[in-house]
Amino acid sequence: MSTVDVGPVVQNVVVTATTGCRLDLQLISTHARNAEYNPKRFAAVIMRIREPKTTALIFASGKMVVTGAKAQCDARTACRKFSRILQKLGFPTEIADVKIQNIVSSFDCKFPIRLEGIAVAKFGSVSYEPELFPGLVYRLQVPKVVVLMFASGKVVLTGAKSKEDISGAFDAIRPWLQSFRVIHDKPIGLQKGHGHGSQ
Repeated sequence: MSTVDVGPVVQNVVVTATTGCRLDLQLISTHARNAEYNPKRFAAVIMRIREPKTTALIFASGKMVVTGAKAQCDARTACRKFSRILQKLGFPTEIADVKIQNIVSSFDCKFPIRLEGIAVAKFGSVSYEPELFPGLVYRLQVPKVVVLMFASGKVVLTGAKSKEDISGAFDAIRPWLQSFRVIHDKPIGLQKGHGHGSQ
């Protein structure tokens, strides 16, 4: 496959929301299922539900962070379900101010990428230090998305706030991925003539 034909698939949607009331975290952790609370380690209750499969960080202030959803609608559904759990424990919660903080997506080019070529070309804000991190990090300004590219052809997009951000970032990087794909003919051709010395 010589072109990037498969677009990004959403892997994680992170949203924040408010419940409209202060919360007793000790009471929640004691009476709610699938909830854990260790105030010495982290100042929030960690609660999980199976459908949609998500995790919530619930703070005493009433703020909630929900992560793990595969779609924006699932993230909003999860917020409502976590709110209902809190209501059953006696808290007058009312979900409001739901905001998408991050949408993480990924795709596979199906061909290797020459990361050092992209790094040398210096397309804007590019960081490539393979001794510290195997991927190339590119920070797009419009849309504000961080792109992680790996030599294998795997690409991760993070920091998006909407589907439009994801598609915009994909459209922006697609030409480079095709320009810097590794051509397998060269390394195979270079092997000619090396066989006699090893016998």
